[in-house]
Amino acid sequence: MHRLFIGIEPPPALKTQLLGLMGGVTGARWQSAAQLHLTLRFVGEVDRHQANAIAEALADLHHPAFALSLAGVGTFERKGQVHTLWAGVTPFEPVHVLHKKVDQVLVRTGMLPETRAFQPHITLARLSGRVGTLSHFLDANEGLASEPFGVDTVCLYESVLTSEGSVYTVVERYSL
Repeated sequence: MHRLFIGIEPPPALKTQLLGLMGGVTGARWQSAAQLHLTLRFVGEVDRHQANAIAEALADLHHPAFALSLAGVGTFERKGQVHTLWAGVTPFEPVHVLHKKVDQVLVRTGMLPETRAFQPHITLARLSGRVGTLSHFLDANEGLASEPFGVDTVCLYESVLTSEGSVYTVVERYSL
């Protein structure tokens, strides 16, 4: 079985900027440089046949290259508990359209369409259990911004869960 997702890999300078933000929240599991990405569509576990079909179908993805910039930070909650700290991106429209196109490609391979709302972001930390206060981190980074970075490639990633966290490997890169 292969645990897959499709995403955008930020350039090294952006990863360095994001890594510089990390800290100051007790109990946060900060992402490593290799884990930083913007998920366009989570696939989940699929067999080798389905993984190959997805890899082949993504070669037909067509979307113009575009630029994104970092835009603030935020959190995701589940049942009143914050579980993720993230960095946002702007503009929303081109990445949202790309997300829809990726979803359409996956549906053609037999996957169900995405039903969750799409919020483009780069996960900075995972939170669970006892976590220190987040307000200082959120206040200090609410104005997070970056120089625009070009998005001209989409990556098919494989995710392997380990006791140290997820290990992401780029399986294939697709030029836009």
